[in-house]
Amino acid sequence: MNNKIHWAFWLFAILGLLWNVGGIINYMMQMKPDFVADLPDTHRAIIEGRPAWATGGFAVGVFGGTIGCLFLLLRKPLAGLVFMISLMGIFVTMIHTLQVVVAKETFAVSEIFVMILLPILVANLLIGLTFFAMKNNWLSK
Repeated sequence: MNNKIHWAFWLFAILGLLWNVGGIINYMMQMKPDFVADLPDTHRAIIEGRPAWATGGFAVGVFGGTIGCLFLLLRKPLAGLVFMISLMGIFVTMIHTLQVVVAKETFAVSEIFVMILLPILVANLLIGLTFFAMKNNWLSK
């Protein structure tokens, strides 16, 4: 088996890191009432009514995803477990987000895609990348 790491591994690991760091920035900005006040009504409905357990899930999702990407860039198989924990955090926060989306009729399809489906898709792609890298012996213990 060829142990030469394909350039796409590095590209997707870096893009994943940038995505998750953006998630951390988003998380931090949502803690600022002045920032939240300027958001569209649909976004404010999610943020202002978010219970602590959903905020915790959001934090686990974005911080876990960032740590997972760092492990991936360091070529550590622990990235897979960290990404799975991150995905669980995403699912926890999505429970609240879906409750708000179902209760309101003003959400555009693009908002639903970006706020719900895209984070789940990216997390699953990073998990898949990790297991693909493990299968190809690109990760070291």
